This record gives sequence, structure tokens and C-alpha cells, in this order.
Amino acid sequence: MQVVHEASGEPIATTVDVADGLLARARGLMFRRSIPDDYALVFEFTGQSTRHLHMVCVPFDIDAVWLTDGVVQRVKRLPAWTGRGSAVADTVIELPAGAADGVEPGDRVTVAQAGESRSSHVQ
Repeated sequence: MQVVHEASGEPIATTVDVADGLLARARGLMFRRSIPDDYALVFEFTGQSTRHLHMVCVPFDIDAVWLTDGVVQRVKRLPAWTGRGSAVADTVIELPAGAADGVEPGDRVTVAQAGESRSSHVQ
């Protein structure tokens, strides 16, 4: 699985985990010491709503990308320990700091198997 910024056609993450259970969503990146440079944690939801992120117990900066139907709504660098962010979205992607450089609101970002193009939106 990979996360692709469609404007560049290049993957911004090639090691992708999906937080698909209640515990995985609640934990997010908490208690990890680091993440690989090519890593993404994807949160997919069945509807659009305000999605909040916090950096409690996350000791490294991340980039967060909020999507609605695969379209970027917000991109924000969240600082370790104290960062917070929110936006209306049906998908949220957490990436290493700097991985979302060049990704802007209005761009399309997809989550797909390598070599496949699939919108990140969950039906």
C-alpha cells in the first residue's frame, strides 16, 4: 500500500498502516519513539466530520493531512507532545515531518496498493 500525491505522481509514503480498530485509532502514533521516513498511518472514516488530532505521548513532529473524498482539506505540521489540529475530513493521514511538503489544500492524495490508483474515500 502507498500514499500518492497525485500532483507529482510520486508516493509520499510506501509503508502504510491503516488504523482500523477502536484501539488503533485511539493510540495512533502514541508511545512510538520514531517512524520510518516512508511511513504513513491512515485513519479512514465512513463520513465527513471534524477530525481532531493531538500529539500527547508522541515525541516527534509529524505532518497531518485531512482529506474529503481524496481532496486535501488541510495540511499541518504538528509539533511533538503539544501539537493539535482539526479539520472536516473522511480520511486523516499522519506522516513524518516534511513528508507532506508541497501538498496543498485542493490537491488529490490517494491511498492505494502499489501500482493502483484508488481514492482514499471509504464508501
